[in-house]
Amino acid sequence: MHDINPKSELHGDIRKAVRQLCGDFGSHYWQSLEEHSGYPEAFVDALTQSGWLSVLIPEDYGGGGASLTEASVVLEEINRSGGNSGACHAQMYTMGTLLRHGSEEQKQKYLPLIASGELRLQSFAVTEPTTGTDTTKTRTFAERRGDRYVVNGQKVWISRVQHSDLMLLLARTTPFEDVEKKTDGLSVFLVDLRDAERKGLTVRPIKNMVNHETNEIFFDDFEIPAKNLIGEEGRGFRYILDGMNVERILIAAECIGDGYWFVDKARHYANERVVFDRPIGQNQGIQFPIAQAYAHVRAADLMRYEAAELFETNQPCGTEANLAKLLAADASWEAANVCLQTHGGYGFAVEYDVERKFRETRLYQVAPISTNLILSYLGQHVLEMPRSF
Repeated sequence: MHDINPKSELHGDIRKAVRQLCGDFGSHYWQSLEEHSGYPEAFVDALTQSGWLSVLIPEDYGGGGASLTEASVVLEEINRSGGNSGACHAQMYTMGTLLRHGSEEQKQKYLPLIASGELRLQSFAVTEPTTGTDTTKTRTFAERRGDRYVVNGQKVWISRVQHSDLMLLLARTTPFEDVEKKTDGLSVFLVDLRDAERKGLTVRPIKNMVNHETNEIFFDDFEIPAKNLIGEEGRGFRYILDGMNVERILIAAECIGDGYWFVDKARHYANERVVFDRPIGQNQGIQFPIAQAYAHVRAADLMRYEAAELFETNQPCGTEANLAKLLAADASWEAANVCLQTHGGYGFAVEYDVERKFRETRLYQVAPISTNLILSYLGQHVLEMPRSF
């Protein structure tokens, strides 16, 4: 059957190479990881050594110097091949904060090692259990004491801590009640996780419905060298927002990959499965939902490209990045439901991979930002309606 993505020739060399790599990590690989909630070390290492996780790092620092569009294609193809980019996608969008706002000394020290795979920057600590998406109410506090900051507080839903050497941390450096604007007084730090648990960091894994290793972490007088502050003290919220547009665009691409995977899986099964002496895909009750899901994936795909293009040309892209994430997450979830329904009982069988991908793509209705919060953003900032919270 032909490729259902009409843009499959766009960045064809990247797509072909990533698909070839993913071909070495098929269904059995991902299913075996599910059995013991394992982290895909071999897969992440292969991506790293092939240079795919460092494509957004400039060539001057040992990376690929690729565009955001090209980076999004990498993650799309991983998910479209049946894999899960969630195991490693954070390295792409967290690295941007270091690249755009870090000092030259920090970039020279860390970026080449991240590009080579000697260091992993896979964790991003922002969310807290009592504040959720109200980031300005962050309670984790970093107090300056001479040449270091002492951190106390708690973060939650922090993924890949056990498989990362570095982590970005957002913490308050000025109490909330002492700032003029609620977005002031937040700072970003680069945390060295190596040996951190002996220095005041406690990590507690959270069991969840997806094999997406995540944790809650606690800081107890945890010391960070002052030289690990990224940018200016108190301006961290702006730095985090800057990286969130990249995050939304890249996550949208993953959802697009999932969406095409589900549509492909559904149409193949619908053409091959014979009931009452006819392929079930001949029935409009099966065929039309698959076609509808495909239409929505295609539409979301176009918004992904528009958002990436705006970002690459240094134009405002907050609205488009949010739209891409919203539409892609909705489209992939619709395609997941259609695919599962098409397979019937077999959709629940582990061997078909549908139930695994079903759980994985459901995450993006909630993370890294709830679709409801995107709708609130659009209502207030784009449609100029009253703030809803």
